[in-house]
Amino acid sequence: MRSGQHRLGGPRGHRLGRRFGWLWAAYGTSALGTWLAFGAFPLIAVRVLHAGPAEVAALSSVGAAVGAAVAVPLGPWVEFRRKRPVLIAMDLVRCAALLTVPAAFALGVLTFPQLLLVSVVVAAADITFRTASGAYLKTLLPAGDLLTAQARFESTAWTTTIVGPPLGGAAIGLLGPVATVVADAVSYLLSALGIRAMGGPEARPEHRRAARMRAGDLLDGWRYVLADAALRPLILNAALFNGLVMAAEPLLAVLMLGRLGFTPWEYGLAFAAPSLGGLAGSRLARPLVTRFGQHRVLVWSGALRALWPVGLAFPGPGGGGLLLVMGVELGLVFCCGVFNPVCAAYRLERTAPDRVARTLSAWTVTTKASTALLTAVGGVLGGLLGPRTALGLAGVLVLATPLLLPRRAAASRPAPEPVPNRA
Repeated sequence: MRSGQHRLGGPRGHRLGRRFGWLWAAYGTSALGTWLAFGAFPLIAVRVLHAGPAEVAALSSVGAAVGAAVAVPLGPWVEFRRKRPVLIAMDLVRCAALLTVPAAFALGVLTFPQLLLVSVVVAAADITFRTASGAYLKTLLPAGDLLTAQARFESTAWTTTIVGPPLGGAAIGLLGPVATVVADAVSYLLSALGIRAMGGPEARPEHRRAARMRAGDLLDGWRYVLADAALRPLILNAALFNGLVMAAEPLLAVLMLGRLGFTPWEYGLAFAAPSLGGLAGSRLARPLVTRFGQHRVLVWSGALRALWPVGLAFPGPGGGGLLLVMGVELGLVFCCGVFNPVCAAYRLERTAPDRVARTLSAWTVTTKASTALLTAVGGVLGGLLGPRTALGLAGVLVLATPLLLPRRAAASRPAPEPVPNRA
């Protein structure tokens, strides 16, 4: 698709309206809270509950996998309901679940199973929130503004990634890790209030013809994606790329903090500073699409991001090794900063309005499950072959992911028949 055929973003400073402003502010608030509490659960597990490595790993891998499984039936459920009440409900669910942790801690009854249960609930609510948010965004803005909106979300995500962990680390040092869990819970409450303040009408989706959900309905999102010539390779690319990149994180932590002898602040710096590249990439996404076209930017940024992870297998000790990791991460997150909003907007544009929630749910569940699986496999390989060899293997596999990008711009899908809105 050529840039002259479809306005993918407005001019610089283009306003998307008051209601989007509230949604954007709610997203930024909850994202900041999440990064403030980054690492809080593992720290609580280790320092308060004296958990071992297997239990700590379960908080991220098992929690995410079970949360994704729990979220599977929620995609079809969200499709036929107004999205704003779902968004508010998921924010309140996450807030309530997180608040049980400081409450149990204060009463001296906090346990590891409770932490694991909370991580499952939060993971399922996260997926449901993302599903409803994407579907609501498509009804809130015209197609030409979707890339601008996604780029603003992406830039906000990278900004909170830069700001949140240092502030959270300071708060943990002063008040303990439970304090950042409280801050995260409050951020979801503020997000719910912001979405509530948006106001305005929301049309009721078309009612289901069947009164009850059938087992086959759970697969509707996957059927829709796999039947589309453009979305099918993209979801496979996302599952493999995201899973391999995330699987490399614990391996790199073992290599840097163990064998190479880097301090925790050096390790944190190696990931916080390159986030500036993600911020820059997200700001460039819309201008690049305007100049070169959506499909070209999607493919080239998706291919370029695959070149970087293999470099994580080669750092040595000292300043040179730290600079190598920072350089690799900078290139990786810059390319991801360009690719992510372009891909998100492209996915929304290609998805029929009555299929958005199911499609986004299937997409998120797939990437979460693949990340959990590949992280577990990476841990096994790291134990057998060593972290450096496992990192190199993951990087080589990432090099193959551009083969799963759409090679040519796909024709537009036929729009569904319009459904009369019901107040």
